Amino acid sequence: MVKAKFLGRHLMVKGQYVKDILEGRKTATIRRGIVKPKYREVIIHGGGKPVAKVLIERVYHKRVLELTDDDARKDGFNSKEELVRELKKVYPGIEDNEWMTIIEFKLLQKLDSLDTSEPYMGLNPVDVARIALRYLGDELDDNARMILLDLTKTASIRATATRIFGSVNKRYIIRNVLRRALKLLLDKGILKGKRRA
Repeated sequence: MVKAKFLGRHLMVKGQYVKDILEGRKTATIRRGIVKPKYREVIIHGGGKPVAKVLIERVYHKRVLELTDDDARKDGFNSKEELVRELKKVYPGIEDNEWMTIIEFKLLQKLDSLDTSEPYMGLNPVDVARIALRYLGDELDDNARMILLDLTKTASIRATATRIFGSVNKRYIIRNVLRRALKLLLDKGILKGKRRA
């Protein structure tokens, strides 16, 4: 039996596939082995940046030789042959009888041009925390890191304020940390924003 690998909140793709994801031509990714997503909503990263938030709609497994043209089209390729050629480049030594995982997803939110007039640029505060923790590393002080990490666990500004500060009245501290993190993400070019009319 093949040992399963788990997929967390972040799904990495090559930068060359970002446009196809954002334009809806790529609605699946195929990974070597048995991959089990832990969550339905994940952030896709490509080209060194977060590019989209997606909802995983279906996960299934096939051997390389069982892949079809339909599987290939969902992954942004024209044919099974084209897909298998790419898989052999990405996974040297892959064999026809190896298991692959097909992860089908639906685009929930594009992260390539966020609305700066919206609170948190239209992102969920938890997603801001996850992106900041992934990309800002040393630029976050210990206090900000602790707040953002707790927010990823509670998924609630209110709950994090209560857990860390003992009062919901301290929510403003968490909001300030989120705003500073967003500014840093914009300044570094990790996120892009524009003001919508």
